[in-house]
Amino acid sequence: MNTLPETILQEALSLPEGGVLSPKEFLHLGSRSAVDQAFSRLARMGKLLRVARGTYSVPVSSRFGQRAPAVEKLIKALAEQSGEIVVPHGANSANALGLTQQVPIREVYLTSGKTRKLQLGRSEVLLKHAPRWMLALGARPAGAAIRALAWIGQTHAKTSLTSLHRTLPASEWQALIQARATLPGWMAQAIGKEAARA
Repeated sequence: MNTLPETILQEALSLPEGGVLSPKEFLHLGSRSAVDQAFSRLARMGKLLRVARGTYSVPVSSRFGQRAPAVEKLIKALAEQSGEIVVPHGANSANALGLTQQVPIREVYLTSGKTRKLQLGRSEVLLKHAPRWMLALGARPAGAAIRALAWIGQTHAKTSLTSLHRTLPASEWQALIQARATLPGWMAQAIGKEAARA
């Protein structure tokens, strides 16, 4: 029969890259302190990566040694586990939509959950609580457009909306127009003006 650390590691290794585990999932196998101790031991040995409090992932082994899992995969697994909405920050969205050439230095994601930091090896990822309207359309292009506009700000919204009107698929442009009631006044007005020009 497997020991507690072996059982935890076996489960961890069965997960896809970026999959996350919580000690709470193993409380049926032992006391809280025994489970926490097993996780701590596995993390010290380098078999698990402590990403945040109560959240662990398996490092990825390659011919160059071990590395942290891909941020996007880890974020997706975290969102699925917690039931939170987690989406790229407005600066990333603006870059992805071609509205800016700036590439954000720091990895920042917006979440419906609480603000916290994730530690992925040497890099740090910030999950920042965002208002509901920024997350309304999720990860789809219209949602990215909302976050990009929020990051760009009122001053440059008109130019950005002209570009988005040209580049977003028609269904996403319509979703953006329909979301106006949930958005801040200046953004709703700017979208309405751009839609009226069509």
